[in-house]
Amino acid sequence: MPLVVLCGRPGSGKSRRASELQAALGGPERRAHVVAEAEGGRAALRAEVERRLSRRDVVIVDAGNELRSIRYELYCAARQAGTARCLLHCAGGPGRPDEPPFEAPDPQNRWDRPLFTVHGEEPLPLDAIRAALFDSAPPPPHRATRTQPLQSASFLHQLDRVTQEVLGAVMDAQRSGAQPGETVRVPGVAEGLVLSRPVSMAELSRLRRQFISYTKMQPRDENLPQLAGMFLQYLSRSIQ
Repeated sequence: MPLVVLCGRPGSGKSRRASELQAALGGPERRAHVVAEAEGGRAALRAEVERRLSRRDVVIVDAGNELRSIRYELYCAARQAGTARCLLHCAGGPGRPDEPPFEAPDPQNRWDRPLFTVHGEEPLPLDAIRAALFDSAPPPPHRATRTQPLQSASFLHQLDRVTQEVLGAVMDAQRSGAQPGETVRVPGVAEGLVLSRPVSMAELSRLRRQFISYTKMQPRDENLPQLAGMFLQYLSRSIQ
């Protein structure tokens, strides 16, 4: 179902608007999920958005999305999923010397439309947002939004090896008697995984395949040192 991408400077009220949208767009017939920025950067954000996109639920991205390239990636994710989307620009914000540069959305760009802009306490244009999400036909998938083959064989090899090591560590911990609430550690990785329940190898393998599929779409060599941590964060969000 539809994707709502928020963008704006720090302090512009994005999280408040995301809560308003969640309350307005969710209901008995559909759920509304808010995906917020977290460790792992763009790849982790996009992976979580794609995991949440479904035929029924609404996904609301509560993040700065200050760069055109980030908004374009989310546009591609929605187009690949065959779902409608819109962009909500929260204008304003106090501005800080250390804040990242903000590239304002431009409705001339296809990834920045339909575009809605709100200032301060201005009410959300909910009727227009609902029309954009529920009454318009989603754009057809485009060749450019399909998964491209990896350019780096070493990246694929590393991705396969690291995710296998994480799965091995999780299964070893469970076989050793790890209980729900305990932290599973992977050698050489700062992040840990707190299991809320027992997890089977079949479920872990399915989540591993999903993570690999998402990560292949943005193969960046600079992400290599963080792959294990990113995968642990993905497992933590997926196992509930």
